[in-house]
Amino acid sequence: MTVSGQLIDIRKQQIYPADVTIEDGYIQAITPTDHAPAQYILPGFIDAHVHIESSMLVPSAFAPMAVVHGTVATVSDPHEIGNVLGVKGVEYMIENGKQVNFKFNFGAPSCVPATPFETAGAEINAEDIRYLLEKPEVKYLAEMMNWPGVLHEDSLVMDKIRVAQELGKPVDGHAPGLKGEEAATYISRGISTDHECFTAEEALDKLKHGMKILIREGSAAKNFEALIPLLEEHYEHMMFCSDDKHPDDLVRGHINQLVARAIAKGNDLFKVLQVACLNPIDHYLLDVGQLRVGDPADFIVVEDLKTFTVKATYINGVLVAEQGQPHLPSIQPAIVNHFAVQPIQANQLAVSAEGDTIRVIQALDGQLITEERHEKASIDDGKVVADKKRDLLKFVVLNRYADVPPAIGFIKG
Repeated sequence: MTVSGQLIDIRKQQIYPADVTIEDGYIQAITPTDHAPAQYILPGFIDAHVHIESSMLVPSAFAPMAVVHGTVATVSDPHEIGNVLGVKGVEYMIENGKQVNFKFNFGAPSCVPATPFETAGAEINAEDIRYLLEKPEVKYLAEMMNWPGVLHEDSLVMDKIRVAQELGKPVDGHAPGLKGEEAATYISRGISTDHECFTAEEALDKLKHGMKILIREGSAAKNFEALIPLLEEHYEHMMFCSDDKHPDDLVRGHINQLVARAIAKGNDLFKVLQVACLNPIDHYLLDVGQLRVGDPADFIVVEDLKTFTVKATYINGVLVAEQGQPHLPSIQPAIVNHFAVQPIQANQLAVSAEGDTIRVIQALDGQLITEERHEKASIDDGKVVADKKRDLLKFVVLNRYADVPPAIGFIKG
């Protein structure tokens, strides 16, 4: 099979007309030609950090939605399902992902449970981390959210990092707002990336200590505008990611949207594509083709270099999407569950007034970080109630165990 077009060689920073010949799933030849259509051939896009669970889809259902936007691979942290099902949850994601022609690359969740205050469905210890990281499908130790544990050299935290280092697998970070000496110490312990930077100042501080920075633009957290000015100078140490991509947003686009936006802001084409296509391969040692002879035939065809509208996506030499339609099979997944919460009564949600003010979580638009506020309470019959006029809402956290009462709080948008 041969695909023709204007080939983009990112590393050599060249664009030229060529025929790409595919044989047995690999690129057998790239031949310059005088006759190639006005379409562009380039390596596929990679989401360098995503929780597939946040799409509310299993991997085999996520893939058909992603390939139409030119995504050929993900670096996927199965933290959420690990938090519920432990190692078995991670194995479920791996096996389900194998059922479709898409390059899922999973991590070993480093913080299950996420905090000591959480009642999780499982625990993943250092021995479990070794078991997972020894699997070829598990490429890295997923985001080390317990940055205080790293700074204070907590034994369990350091054991997990040590296992990853022994096996030659990178360690992802998660340290929003960390700067200065603390950031330097965190990075020096072996943490190689961070997708949580929400200011350019913070990202620059981490970059200077050798950390890779991921520009995140997901459904909840949106840091593209703050961080994209750094790409032109620091493109060799940056990647694109979504982190959390809800299905309604995934329908509209994926990494292709970030590429188009970065180009529209005047960034160099080859630098942007290195961030979107190549840097994750280099950092995580992914088995994803880079549009070279001998590589797996993982590449895309786009209409132009402005909108990056995807005409076709190839993975392992197979056409998996064409003109906005996926060519991946619909898989009926096995159902796994570990949720045992019992019905609750309205009186369990009542909050007794203990004064005329309440502590409130201030949600920040487009960010995962929050602030603390103290607001005048709205009281009805001795109970604190929501106040819609002030956007002061009550929220409830249900625990999976029947003997643990629901947690009640207030949040302001």
